[in-house]
Amino acid sequence: MTDEPAIDPASMYEQMGGHAAFVRLVDVFYAGVAGDDVLRPMYPEEDLGPAKERLTGFLEQYWGGPTAYSRERGHPRLRMRHMPFHVDPEARDRWLLHMRAGVDALALPPLLEATLWDYLERAAHAMVNTFEPRGIGPQSGGRDDAAAAASLPLTIRRAPDAP
Repeated sequence: MTDEPAIDPASMYEQMGGHAAFVRLVDVFYAGVAGDDVLRPMYPEEDLGPAKERLTGFLEQYWGGPTAYSRERGHPRLRMRHMPFHVDPEARDRWLLHMRAGVDALALPPLLEATLWDYLERAAHAMVNTFEPRGIGPQSGGRDDAAAAASLPLTIRRAPDAP
């Protein structure tokens, strides 16, 4: 017996096809990511399996399914979790390309497809954290803020009338 609340049969999660649909979406997405020279380096694990599980759990919870994601990982904090990575418009567009393939694989009714795609587009745009070329800005593998700040030359100048 689990503490998981019952899933509402009218939830978007159920209307989209439940667990099997979200697994399919994520499997197709990561099949594209696996061969993507911009996105693949953002995943430190050699095996994408753990990333698949995290994304599946997040999406299921967001759309009204099981709440295991928050129980296991806490609040999603998507911007914070993606900040260590160089997420520029190119990375966003590649993410959307692979996610589009996953959405198309579901063959959802038009209203469900549009609702899901609208969320995914907004989420992808919200994750962009730099407009700098690759090699500048947040990096794959991540650096904590203190290490990043310590690597920058800093000169503090006081205003002429400051004590």
